[in-house]
Amino acid sequence: MKAKVSSDKRGLRESLREALAAVPQRERARASTALVLRLQQQAVWRSTTSLLLFAPLRSEPDIWPLAGAALDAGKQLALLRHECDGVHYSPRFVRDLERDLVAGLHGIREPRAECPPVALNQLDLLLVPGLAFDLRGHRLGRGKGVFDRLLAAASGVRVGVAFDCQIVEAVPVEPHDARVDFVLTPTRWHEVTGRRGA
Repeated sequence: MKAKVSSDKRGLRESLREALAAVPQRERARASTALVLRLQQQAVWRSTTSLLLFAPLRSEPDIWPLAGAALDAGKQLALLRHECDGVHYSPRFVRDLERDLVAGLHGIREPRAECPPVALNQLDLLLVPGLAFDLRGHRLGRGKGVFDRLLAAASGVRVGVAFDCQIVEAVPVEPHDARVDFVLTPTRWHEVTGRRGA
C-alpha cells in the first residue's frame, strides 16, 4: 500500500510539473494578482497579526506582494531560513525586505542569520505552497517533507496556495502528510470541511 501511494505521488508530481510549466508567464502573473487580492479580502488576513510567507519559486503563485502589504499593515512577517544542517528550515521575523533578505538555497530569498527566530506556534497564519491540493485539505509537496514537519509544529491557520490547475480530485496521502485549513486559488477561497477545531 505504501509503495502504491509513493508511486501515485510520483506520477502526480510529474503531471503537475508539466501542467505548471505550460502556463504562460502572462497568465501566471494575472492569476497571481487575483490570488493575492482574494486573500486580502478574507477575514483571516485582516485579523492576523503574525504570519509565515514563502518566497515563491518561478512555478508557484507570486505571493511576494503580500510581504510588503503585511509589513505596511503592521503585521509581523516571518520567512523560512535554510539552516546549516542542510535539512531543516526555521521561521525568522523580517522587518525590512531590502536589508533583511539574502539569496539562500537555489537563490530563494530568505532571512539573514541575524533575523530573530520565531516559534511556529506563535504565528497566526501560515501560507503553504504545494504541487497539488484537494478540497479535503490534503497537500502534495515536492517530496522532502519540509512543510509537513513545519506544519506539525504549527497552531495557526494553514492556507494552501495554488493555481487553479493544481487542484485535483484527490491527493494520495500517508499518515505523516499534514493538511491545510483553507485552499486559496485565483478563483476560490475554500474552507476545508472537518478541519481542525471545525
